[in-house]
Amino acid sequence: MADSRSKNVYFAKLAEQAERYDEMADHMEEVGKSGEDLTVEERNLLSVAYKNAVGSRRAAWRIITSIEQKEKGKGNEDNAGFAREYCSKVEKELQKICDTILELLDKKLIPKTPSGE
Repeated sequence: MADSRSKNVYFAKLAEQAERYDEMADHMEEVGKSGEDLTVEERNLLSVAYKNAVGSRRAAWRIITSIEQKEKGKGNEDNAGFAREYCSKVEKELQKICDTILELLDKKLIPKTPSGE
């Protein structure tokens, strides 16, 4: 039977193929929490997962803020407020993702990195 680490890596690869980057990030977070050094492949999977999870939300944030500005320009303050509210939700998601990867890096991955990497 496959160990938990290899299962998480496999699920991360499946999630990548299915373009489900949040789940990919969850699986790679579990791999990172193991306390062992990551292989080159695992580092790449971790990077892809978080890059895409953040990237999709950054794109959403740009679109929503653009719509907010258009609504303000048209004098529709109600809709601009709704867009701002939705933008805040995306910002919170971004903050959570960034906090998660930074904590993983600071507490688990960087301290275990061999010198020279």
